[in-house]
Amino acid sequence: MISRQWRCLARPDRAEEYITHLRTETIPALRNIRGFIDASISSRSLEPGVEFLVVTRWESLEAITAFAGTDAEAAVVPAHAAAMMIEYDRRARHFEVVQ
Repeated sequence: MISRQWRCLARPDRAEEYITHLRTETIPALRNIRGFIDASISSRSLEPGVEFLVVTRWESLEAITAFAGTDAEAAVVPAHAAAMMIEYDRRARHFEVVQ
């Protein structure tokens, strides 16, 4: 199993909108990809905004490429979601789940 981890810093006035985006658009779309297992959204308030850590779990790197494309580490951030951000990772990190 592979854990895909990605972080962003949302504008404080758009943080709730970003959570809604993840819950109503991103995660439902991921559920339609073979090999997707689950997702979690963690957040914390910081001085400039709200930081999010989005962790998805996948059966394999091959399954991730169905989402991210041939460059599996490339971040997938639609323009309307990017507009909610102060900054965001351009690259995701992948870890093999040991336990």
